[in-house]
Amino acid sequence: MRVGVLALQGAFIEHQKILRQLGIETRQVRLPEHLDDIDALIIPGGESTTIRKLAKTYDLIEPLREFAEHKPVWGTCAGMIALAKDIGGEEPIVGAMNITVNRNAFGRQIDSFEADLMFEVLGDVPFHAIFIRAPIVTAIAGDVVVLSRLSDGRIVAVREGHLLATAFHPELTNDTRLHQYFLDIIAGQG
Repeated sequence: MRVGVLALQGAFIEHQKILRQLGIETRQVRLPEHLDDIDALIIPGGESTTIRKLAKTYDLIEPLREFAEHKPVWGTCAGMIALAKDIGGEEPIVGAMNITVNRNAFGRQIDSFEADLMFEVLGDVPFHAIFIRAPIVTAIAGDVVVLSRLSDGRIVAVREGHLLATAFHPELTNDTRLHQYFLDIIAGQG
């Protein structure tokens, strides 16, 4: 199995470290041809406007959309924004998931926070999540399943078939369970 990590901007190296820790071969994706021999893709956190601009510059928008139609993709933080079909009236970046997101839902970087989240798919131990200028899912449609919410009910993790999105940065923790969950999705076991 080889998992690509979109390496235009953001926390791509941290995702690669966790995947390697789990014994998975990784590849940095910067050009359309880098999508050719990977089984899945992670779109990392970063700055969604910059990711959009660089993806356009490198002619990656359509190849990313085509990839997401058939292969597993996980978007974290800005990656969640990239996967959303509705980002508040802006043209979607990849636009593969039937979710509406509110960018920077918690305010500026100074308003970043951490929270323990429950995920039924991860068992009884909470996942310690790091939120940095994070989005929030404000609406879901189609076959989207909510995987986790904040204590106030706001949606922070969703899945739609082979697509996964989290509003936080799991790559900034030592907890590998969400990466393993994504690997299970790729393997058809999740």
